[in-house]
Amino acid sequence: MFDLDLRSRKPIYEQLVDKLKELIVNGVIKADQQLPSVRTLAKDLTINPNTIQKAYRELENQGYIYSIKGKGSFVNSSFYIRDEEKIAELLKQLEKLLSEALYLGITVQELHTFIANFDQLKGGESEYDSNEKSK
Repeated sequence: MFDLDLRSRKPIYEQLVDKLKELIVNGVIKADQQLPSVRTLAKDLTINPNTIQKAYRELENQGYIYSIKGKGSFVNSSFYIRDEEKIAELLKQLEKLLSEALYLGITVQELHTFIANFDQLKGGESEYDSNEKSK
């Protein structure tokens, strides 16, 4: 479930945060599903429980999970609500990546194809597709 690179310069807790976010965004871990306990995950990954706790705290600060005292940590169902601030930040990052892709020679058509294939792979119909069909 978790592939952590102990030799990476990236801290373990950040690797864990990234992996859990990926699992949540891709729907592997569903809304309101309980995450493994800090102790269980620390034992499974053979890392310090404080590292797991730090990752969970970061995910909670970012709004991906919530904690209930004595019960554990759960995926936040309100995460799926549109967050304009996060969207703006992601669009800035995407703009940088698209600029680099175009600079490296990837065509706009190749990017369109990639996005369409990605959307199809994820099983969704994007807002763009809905608008195109209504024209």
